[in-house]
Amino acid sequence: VQLQASGGGLVQAGESLRLSCAASGDIFSIHAIGWYRQGPRNERIVVARLTSGGSTTYADSAKGRFTISGEFAHDTAYLQMNALKPEDTGVYYCNADITDSDTDYRNDYWGQGTQVTVSS
Repeated sequence: VQLQASGGGLVQAGESLRLSCAASGDIFSIHAIGWYRQGPRNERIVVARLTSGGSTTYADSAKGRFTISGEFAHDTAYLQMNALKPEDTGVYYCNADITDSDTDYRNDYWGQGTQVTVSS
């Protein structure tokens, strides 16, 4: 299973970006997809998370500005980021909780990071 993240870039404060995360490989089911941002100590901090049941979780900083959505039947999720602020700058990682159809194992998978830079 692989995750491919895309959509990062350089924007000015107040503008928008849409991140995409596409899963591929031996996928039986996706239980949840989330977006994380790399913190100052290289930790990954949750920005938004969506479960297959439709439950969403947002970081306080993302509430009201970011929206996570998913097309689980197509193994894809998105993060719409509006009204971006310089403090949103960072590397964003896609994460998914997936049951592998080949092994029947349920694992956490990470995509490569995508850089988001917001200038003031």
